[in-house]
Amino acid sequence: MYHLIVFLPLIGAIIAGLFGRSIGAKASEYVTSLFLVVAAVLSWVAFFTVALGEGETVRVPVLQWVQSGNLDVDWALRIDTLTAVMLVVVNTVSSLVHIYSIGYMHNDPHRPRFFAYLSLFTFMMLMLVTSDNLLQMFFGWEGVGLASYLLIGFWFKKPSANAAAMKAFIVNRVGDFGFILGIFGIFVLFGAINFDPIFANAADIAQGGGPAVIDLFGMELNSGDALTWVCLLLFLGAMGKSAQFLLHTWLPDAMEGPTPVSALIHAATMVTAGVFLVARMSPIFELSPDALVVVTIVGAITAFFAATVGLVQNDIKRVIAYSTCSQLGYMFVALGIGAYGAAIFHLFTHAFFKALLFLGAGSVIHSVSDEQDMRRMGGLRKHIPMTYWMMIIGTLALTGVGIPFTIIGTAGFFSKDFIIEAAFAAQSPVSAMAFTLLVIAALFTSFYSWRLIFMTFHGKPRASADVMHHVHESPPVMLVPLYILAAGALLAGILFKEFFFGHDYGPFWREALFTLPENQILEDFHHVPGLVALAPFFAMLIGLATAWYFYIRSPETPKRLAREHNGLYKFLLNKWYFDELYDFLFVRPAMRLGAFLWKKGDQATIDGLGPDGIAARVNDITGRLVRLQTGYLYHYAFVMLIGVAALITWMMLGSAFR
Repeated sequence: MYHLIVFLPLIGAIIAGLFGRSIGAKASEYVTSLFLVVAAVLSWVAFFTVALGEGETVRVPVLQWVQSGNLDVDWALRIDTLTAVMLVVVNTVSSLVHIYSIGYMHNDPHRPRFFAYLSLFTFMMLMLVTSDNLLQMFFGWEGVGLASYLLIGFWFKKPSANAAAMKAFIVNRVGDFGFILGIFGIFVLFGAINFDPIFANAADIAQGGGPAVIDLFGMELNSGDALTWVCLLLFLGAMGKSAQFLLHTWLPDAMEGPTPVSALIHAATMVTAGVFLVARMSPIFELSPDALVVVTIVGAITAFFAATVGLVQNDIKRVIAYSTCSQLGYMFVALGIGAYGAAIFHLFTHAFFKALLFLGAGSVIHSVSDEQDMRRMGGLRKHIPMTYWMMIIGTLALTGVGIPFTIIGTAGFFSKDFIIEAAFAAQSPVSAMAFTLLVIAALFTSFYSWRLIFMTFHGKPRASADVMHHVHESPPVMLVPLYILAAGALLAGILFKEFFFGHDYGPFWREALFTLPENQILEDFHHVPGLVALAPFFAMLIGLATAWYFYIRSPETPKRLAREHNGLYKFLLNKWYFDELYDFLFVRPAMRLGAFLWKKGDQATIDGLGPDGIAARVNDITGRLVRLQTGYLYHYAFVMLIGVAALITWMMLGSAFR
């Protein structure tokens, strides 16, 4: 079963990629989608068998892979509760995106290539989440990077799409460099990169059980300090893939790809890879308090930063993209304070409502002739009512609507509130800062989410009459995936909260995560003051009320505030000027250095003194020699005379000196 779950998407990618032209676009769509649906169904079977059943960790061998000296790595599938959760998330969302894409990409002439890329992306993500060692994880890690490059730049004739694909690829290389250095460090410390020996010896290494002094990247460290550095390097990899603060700039630009790509990358797959990495390595991170503090700080800043930028964005997909960036910050805060189950719970619920929002946004864009600017929408509620209600459900889940102290609430109500409460109760030295930033981010999230709803669906239409005349509801092939995701956005929290971060926490996770004792989870993270538990609820209400007033009651107010606070407005609209800063610090110097090396190094020095220089000298010499070959007899006779004279002179002088 596990082989089918992992390799069916690869088979679909090969069929659509190599034989798509032969079998046709329709066949490519149906084959890849059918394989993903089968993989998704089997993933739910695995979830109920492993996570909700009595199943222990299963190791499924695939083949022998690398054997070199002390390095012995097999390609195997590690199936435990964490893997089962990720299989459900990845394959469920991916299968729905495949089905949705049948309608969304209906008029694209390159559909076989698109579906091949989607399935390849899914396979690489499955390689990542089922890995039994760090090298296998890195293979999947780089694979999703490649596939995301292909998908973001799918419309390769658009310069903006090519630029966005390159940006995503290059920025992720920064994080990937840290990840691979972290893998090297793990091998130095543990002598292995398989998870079982790493986890078994982690506590001993942290307490100095390894070598007295370790030479790690030129630094002489004890094993405990070396472990902290390794964790920080692994987290650097997670920052790149999960678009955390400072390495976040690629994520909004990834919107240049087709909307189903945005849903697949931003909802459940690529951007959650960093969260999965830290969760998988939680037995290591838990032994490094300093690394956990860094994780918490970066996550809290990311949640706040992305939420501030989302307040003023006008592209419907970019608003949701910054929301993704912010929600990933929540997940890393949970990881940093040791609430690993809460982090994966939010990853799980976020997959449903964020995929719902992205696909809903795609349905809106599809209905208004590919327009993405919310300032040119409005009044769409009656024209596309099903899309409207699906977007409402997604927004309710994202903003965490629910009734405090009850079991009534959307998925985000439970998972996000768990993280905020855990941040307050945690023993981390930065927990107060994290709690404050997360509550503020919750307020901003509510504001920009309802701003999107009000600007898109309410008020008077701002699109042209021709566009409004052609507004239409999406076909069932696009709406049915929205219905399924909406059910998850509404019910996932109620159904699974006790397993991920409640009374069944220990039996559910078993050995898949570093788990605190069950009673400590309940005491520390679920028994917080009432005002703390109500904080995200009040933040949600304030954001909703403010958005309603700004965009329904008094639409002139946000325009007036933007004029009065023009500097702040431009600061947020330009995303804190990170793109401009990086362009100044890295891009322009790199271009100047490249131009210098090209002009002075390559052309003037290497080519000038090397191949081009030698060729020029040969041409010069032969050019001069050619001049001697005039073709006139008297020139040749004169040369012969000079030669005879020179020969006689040499002979006479030679005789004189004997």
